[in-house]
Amino acid sequence: MLLFVDESGQDDCEMPCEVLAGIAVAEKDLWNLVKAIRAAEKECFGDYLRNLRATEIKAKRLLKRKTFRLAKQKISIPEAELPVLAQSFLNKGLYSHRAREEKSPCTAREITGYARSVLAFVDKVIDIAAGFGVRVFASVEDRETAKSDENLLRKSVVYLFERYFYFLKTLTEDTRGLVVFDELDKSRAQKLIQQMAGYFLGTKTGQFRGSKIIPEPFFVHSELTTGVFLADLTAYIIGWAWRLSGMNQVAREELKPFARKLQDMQFIGEKPRSNGSGNWALYGIKYIEAKEELSEGEDTKA
Repeated sequence: MLLFVDESGQDDCEMPCEVLAGIAVAEKDLWNLVKAIRAAEKECFGDYLRNLRATEIKAKRLLKRKTFRLAKQKISIPEAELPVLAQSFLNKGLYSHRAREEKSPCTAREITGYARSVLAFVDKVIDIAAGFGVRVFASVEDRETAKSDENLLRKSVVYLFERYFYFLKTLTEDTRGLVVFDELDKSRAQKLIQQMAGYFLGTKTGQFRGSKIIPEPFFVHSELTTGVFLADLTAYIIGWAWRLSGMNQVAREELKPFARKLQDMQFIGEKPRSNGSGNWALYGIKYIEAKEELSEGEDTKA
């Protein structure tokens, strides 16, 4: 089982939450999932996005407020014409980037067609992932209260691993989980590896979890990896639109339909109480409140 992990909000001053998100996909399904998403790209844009964009495909670029505003313009466009218009819009931007010239003016139909194609694509991607049984995990923290000790594995990561572990426990006995992160700079990657080693080797909980989660992570280029793109999309949408009762962070209403679909894909399970009196309920998406202590049985120190 593969868990692709990405974060959102750490370097975005506008986002009200910091989110560490993971999407779990069985290795036997990964290539078919990738092919299905690439087919959706061609269906919505006339070609693969990596061939049409000069910059990395990121959720914060695809789903900015402007995209929704432009998609609502009162311009009648047949659905079959949207990919043609979207491809024309992207080709103009790609040509101007390569030629280092100003972008050729786009028509209102091209702009609107592209915006509508983006929203249709994101909707298709989430539905495709759900169809392949992808499970969603996320740790959500308010940006004002999210802090960590650089020598310890972050609380958000511990909670993510907790839920991933109990998800793996629901699968076959020999199933093991790999963790795949978006590529970090070398110093940050080394720090994360050290923190994970400290957790999985130096804490009782980590040693227990190491029976299902392989403690050494992999790092990949996000622009080349569909799984990390899905994690990025998940982190961004959840950070802006997933809210529990009592959360008072500002939310973007236009993203809530996507957030509801992701919430339906979250892992739901349980873990035993340490005193043997029943089980704790676990949800794949976890809101970490200010000054919240790690839940029963969790630790980051030996």
